[in-house]
Amino acid sequence: MLRLFDIRRGTINEAAPATPPEPRQLAEAVWIDIQEPEEQERELLEQLLRTELPESEDVEEIEASARYFVDAAGVHIHSLFLTQSEGRHNTSTVAFILQPDRLITVRDCELADFRLLRMRARRGGVEARSAQELIVEVFEQKAENLADALEDIHLRLGEVSYMVLEDEAAELEDAIDQLAKVEDSNGKVLLCLMDTRRSITFLQRHMQIDGEQQERFRDIIRDIDTLTAHTSFLFDKINFLMDSTQGFINIEQNQIIKIFSIAAVVFLPPTMVASIYGMNFEFMPEVDWVLGYPFALGLMILAGVAPYLYFKLKGWL
Repeated sequence: MLRLFDIRRGTINEAAPATPPEPRQLAEAVWIDIQEPEEQERELLEQLLRTELPESEDVEEIEASARYFVDAAGVHIHSLFLTQSEGRHNTSTVAFILQPDRLITVRDCELADFRLLRMRARRGGVEARSAQELIVEVFEQKAENLADALEDIHLRLGEVSYMVLEDEAAELEDAIDQLAKVEDSNGKVLLCLMDTRRSITFLQRHMQIDGEQQERFRDIIRDIDTLTAHTSFLFDKINFLMDSTQGFINIEQNQIIKIFSIAAVVFLPPTMVASIYGMNFEFMPEVDWVLGYPFALGLMILAGVAPYLYFKLKGWL
């Protein structure tokens, strides 16, 4: 899918490309956004750029030299963006190619950041006079989306906290599953924050920007520092709740083991009495005694009740 944007009166506007897109439209576009490009679209863009577009396996490489570099086509940045599917967060890499008069983004899936930018652009809410200002807008939108994700994670963690610490009917195994998902999401957000900081630092060194854009980049970095500190707080709370949940599960298991242990001790003396009178010796005085049977039953009951009353007195039950 190919989307083209141009600048009119200081705002970004989405243009309707022809099918297939015309080279003139591509040449005039300030922002070319490509999602899962078809072979024909890829060939047109490569002719325009006079270079090859990055493949999926290329943008996923983690070494800095492969994610941030400058060549004849422009400034290249491969930046991680947060995605969400079926209640779980994941990351997807977007390849940016920044040229003096054009910004090109190549991605493999739909992203909330780009969808929000398109919605704002339709309402005339994305102000930019150049491709350089546009990439600043993209990273500002990314920082806002990461902040929203952290707020959502914080709310989810509050629900799990109530489940673990206050809800007596809650299933603690479910709480552990929820904590694992929250921890994974928080880690994905932290990864995106760290990647965003590195991307902005690279842009500040290699992009020609004025004082206003430089200050906007500084504001984004300050926001990233604040959000990074918040992820650390969330990690600490997740670890506390995980330890608490495991502690409560151990207490429940200990209670069960305690009941079995006390039951074994309570039934051990009656079992011993029954074993004694179950022996087949020839000379056992109580065997010929008329009250021998009720005496043995009473002795077994007494031998069982006495340990139970003792444990009750000690407060172990």
